Amino acid sequence: MTDDDEADFDVFLATRSTALLRTAILICGMARHDAEDLVQHALERVYRNWPRIRHDNPEAYAKRVVVNAAISKARRRKVVQEVMFARPPETAAHSPDLDLRDTLIGELRRLPPRMRAVLVLRYWEDQSEQATAALLGCSVGTVKSQAARGLARIRENMQAAEEVTR
Repeated sequence: MTDDDEADFDVFLATRSTALLRTAILICGMARHDAEDLVQHALERVYRNWPRIRHDNPEAYAKRVVVNAAISKARRRKVVQEVMFARPPETAAHSPDLDLRDTLIGELRRLPPRMRAVLVLRYWEDQSEQATAALLGCSVGTVKSQAARGLARIRENMQAAEEVTR
């Protein structure tokens, strides 16, 4: 790689690595250190292919590597592990917004990996249906159906949990 390539990659790394980690944590539904491993793997691939992809969309390339690796890892996983996210000190107080956020993240973890990836990319990352389909390597129709089914499943589970607590 040239010095310009190295400098551009350093800028990409500094500006986008945190967003990639957030995406990995949400899509993977696993511990932070596992998500960090996926991001590291994605960044290695981005670095190796940087001269070819730097002018296109390296972030989309990296997200696709993260998503594909997360889906592959979930398929290989025999035992589902429950992951507890540490709450930062400033948010330790009880709050309805945090309870809802924790509930939604918990419901995301219960979804199949591809459905979870669709929901995270569409609604958390605010990607269009077309962009989500391109990142996942599927059709727009698949994105629409997976999003609709995933949202319906989350609604059903949350309504059932609410009825139990009444």
